[in-house]
Amino acid sequence: MELKQIKELMAAMEKAGMGRLRLKEKDFEIELERKESAPPAPQPVIYHPHPEPHKFPSHATPPYKGHHAEEHHKPEEKKTEASGKFITSPMVGTMYTAASPEDAAFVKVGDKVDENTVVCIVEAMKVMNEVKAGVSGTIAEILVQNAHPVEFGSKLFRIT
Repeated sequence: MELKQIKELMAAMEKAGMGRLRLKEKDFEIELERKESAPPAPQPVIYHPHPEPHKFPSHATPPYKGHHAEEHHKPEEKKTEASGKFITSPMVGTMYTAASPEDAAFVKVGDKVDENTVVCIVEAMKVMNEVKAGVSGTIAEILVQNAHPVEFGSKLFRIT
């Protein structure tokens, strides 16, 4: 058996995930054993809290706030905390504004909500957790974009 054939056997073993191979032909015998390398250690996921709503570049138009393009060309003004009540995240996870990508959003700006209105879902460890408004009022602002990570206590919606 030639070196080229042995290298091909080694490549085939790796591709098939085989750890050991023994081959016998007439007066030739070879045994190959592949040591599995340890998988790389998982990297920790670090969530950074977002005390303010997500900032977008002036050319980006977030679809969830209903802004008009001309609003983005105004010079930045110092913003003060808007008045109203806030719906916050009950846990760390990923916020979704609809039950599935094909479905309509649970709520949009201008919708009236009561304490039991489901406003979004926060996915944590593959479990979908409904988030209810907990207050009555009107959705004034959606503070987190769909499918973005949230921290415990992150402001999700502003209610007036």
